[in-house]
Amino acid sequence: MIKYGIVFLLIIRASLVSGQDFRWQQRAEYTMNVALDVQSHRLSGTQKLVYHNNSPDTLNKVYYHLYYNAFQPGSMMDVRSRNILDPDPRVKDRISQLKENEIGYQHIESLQQDGKVVNFSVDGTVMEVSLAKPLLPHSKSTFLMKFDSQIPVMIRRSGRDNKEGISYSMTQWFPKIAEYDHQGWHAYQYVAREFHGVWGDFDVSITLDPTFVVCGTGKLQNADKIGYGYEKPGTQVKRQPGNLTWHFIARNVIDFAWAADPDFIHEREMVPGGPELHFFYQPGTKTTEKWKKLPAYIVRHFEFMNRTFGTYPYDVFSVIQGGDQGMEYPMCAFVYGEGSFGSLVGTTAHESAHSWYQGVLASNESLYAWMDEGFADFSSQESMAILFNTSVADSHAASYENYFSLVRRDLQEPMNQHSDHFNTHTAYNSVAYAMGTIFLQQLKYIVGETTFYIGMRRYYNLWRFKHPEPNDFIRVMEKVSGLQLKWYLSYWVNTTKKIDYGVRNVVSHDASTMVTLERPGDFPMPIDLLVTFKDGTTQMIYIPSNEMLGKKSAAESAVSRIDFDPWLWVSPSYTFKIDKPVSAISSLEIDPLLQLADVNRKNNKIELDRVSPYKRTTR
Repeated sequence: MIKYGIVFLLIIRASLVSGQDFRWQQRAEYTMNVALDVQSHRLSGTQKLVYHNNSPDTLNKVYYHLYYNAFQPGSMMDVRSRNILDPDPRVKDRISQLKENEIGYQHIESLQQDGKVVNFSVDGTVMEVSLAKPLLPHSKSTFLMKFDSQIPVMIRRSGRDNKEGISYSMTQWFPKIAEYDHQGWHAYQYVAREFHGVWGDFDVSITLDPTFVVCGTGKLQNADKIGYGYEKPGTQVKRQPGNLTWHFIARNVIDFAWAADPDFIHEREMVPGGPELHFFYQPGTKTTEKWKKLPAYIVRHFEFMNRTFGTYPYDVFSVIQGGDQGMEYPMCAFVYGEGSFGSLVGTTAHESAHSWYQGVLASNESLYAWMDEGFADFSSQESMAILFNTSVADSHAASYENYFSLVRRDLQEPMNQHSDHFNTHTAYNSVAYAMGTIFLQQLKYIVGETTFYIGMRRYYNLWRFKHPEPNDFIRVMEKVSGLQLKWYLSYWVNTTKKIDYGVRNVVSHDASTMVTLERPGDFPMPIDLLVTFKDGTTQMIYIPSNEMLGKKSAAESAVSRIDFDPWLWVSPSYTFKIDKPVSAISSLEIDPLLQLADVNRKNNKIELDRVSPYKRTTR
């Protein structure tokens, strides 16, 4: 009996250990029927939610987001915007000035779980539901809800009558179940930015005035009754009198957004191999010419993204004039439509790049905004370089300058914190976008360009539809590169340590040259140092960091490379020998491709034609 007991315990222990690596996912299946009154700007409807508890936990409560409640005087979004040092200029104090018929709200008229009425309470933008019966592990419940909403005047992302005259941008518009994962509930108040959602299916029917064109997430199911450019060429649309119902279905997405306007023009273009792209905009002198040119660029953008980072998995994608600047949602993007053509392409490229990182990978934007915004910025910047025939190598320069400005202003904060809790709007923007972009560009420097792109594609294919977190990403890169990279992740996202390397001494030693590099900064990195000789030849000296436990491939270097022993991260300086005299050397430069976010580039290069021998004693 003892032997069998030991075997049983070993089996149980083995199963628990192997199960630690399994990332379970909750699932939500929505069926919604809503009606929009375009006179009162009221939306009423029903929601059937089949919620699958795939977790190992018993749930006694669930939580819903009621985002529209943020657009009321006195809300947390309003208070935060009026008290932060540098509020989002689109918000400022505008919420506090909304009239009763301009505010947003979501009222829950009734809610049942499996046919039984449940108790709920609303606190701002979060609704807590006490379940009628516990939701056991690996079981499901059906929630039936009736709700009534007022669509706010457009303040931020969602609402009616934006400054370009789009009637309805319907985002964060329905009561949405909060995500529950291995970290617990993510039932955040809607204070400023970023979201997180449960994977699921949406079956949405929208009824409204028949003069309005509707577009958004999902694929239209009743094109034969709708028209407006959705129907196949030659199809005869049979439309009934009265209000028109639009029926959309979207599978395996984390959200559902839509827009409606009576003046929308609808055009489409096909990406070779998919998806089909749809474009919706208001015609006019500020839009038509630019929007007619836009599809060809976005086709090429999707081709670049598919080829470089992984294949977009859905059949359709819609670009919609309707946002305040731009905002991403599953299978669609809302963009500002009246700016310059370059701005229109850039915004669309960025927002559609989110389809890879927010739409398919869906990291928790609220906690790790840089994994979404930064990755979307990085990929779209490189795409824009291809689209406009500029340098890919220089495509991230603006992100670096943004970061350096943040450092100069002493506003930098750690990246790994909730998006709403940054002390300044400036810090959030720079951290999420610029530092997220630089994180990838520096990683390319560390592991090598070829390895980097292999890793990016593997990460996407391995973690799609699984809500990856920072360690999930860096582990993929470690496996692909064979290097240890957690030190880099930890320093860049959990601290505000700065990179600063410099050339300190260059002195003659017999027929050779002794070079001493220094690290005034507190952030260790591997070093590429380019030596240019007076005869015009060059040589790359590579010094890995000891934390890497390896080095990047020499094949990544465009010039011949000599590898030295690793630089210990505890050592403030590093000395090595060049087997040529000082008189043969023209210059030495750390990081000649400017991939390090070195906060003091003045000490990175020395030209020995001007000073020889060289010894820098002050900074």
